[in-house]
Amino acid sequence: MPDNKAPSDWPLHDLIAARWSPRAFEDRAVEHKKLMSLLEAMRWAPSCFNEQPWRLLVATKDDPTEYERMLGCLVEFNQGWAKAAPVLMIAVASLEFERNGKPNAHGWHDVGLGLENMALQATSMGLQIHMMAGFDTAKARAVYGIPDNAAPTTAIAIGYPGDANDLSADLRDKETAPRERRELESIVFSGRWGKTSSLLKGD
Repeated sequence: MPDNKAPSDWPLHDLIAARWSPRAFEDRAVEHKKLMSLLEAMRWAPSCFNEQPWRLLVATKDDPTEYERMLGCLVEFNQGWAKAAPVLMIAVASLEFERNGKPNAHGWHDVGLGLENMALQATSMGLQIHMMAGFDTAKARAVYGIPDNAAPTTAIAIGYPGDANDLSADLRDKETAPRERRELESIVFSGRWGKTSSLLKGD
């Protein structure tokens, strides 16, 4: 994996520090066992009432017709670089609890937990994942017959890291730019909204 670890202020597990979302992919298939491990990682994510509201649509370059169908659901900008990835997925969240048919307001959240499990598993195996909001959800719903009680949430490109020099100039700049995050002081509060937590003043 390219050495692009997060410049964290506090110690992080190596998998968390190394996980990022590059757009350059190597022209190399993902082995079946590794792909199954990614799916298994998502399967074991936590979820509200253990409902496991995630569903995944998967396409690989082993089936060019299916791959092109899924690629066609991405916005044009994302198609430009994601077409190099050997695996594409669309994650879908159930909007209702199976237990009682009531609305599941946590479905999207739980899908996110599953995808982060998958991303960390991928990082541990030398793979990379890039998750995308840039896809046509209505088209995905029509193409795959996604029911009304489920929502396409995220498109995903998966593969081995490639060479950033193969990307367009603007994407290459993004690929090689320093990694940044908001400071903890701006996101961790105590007492009231916007009041930086005193936790951040300790050792």
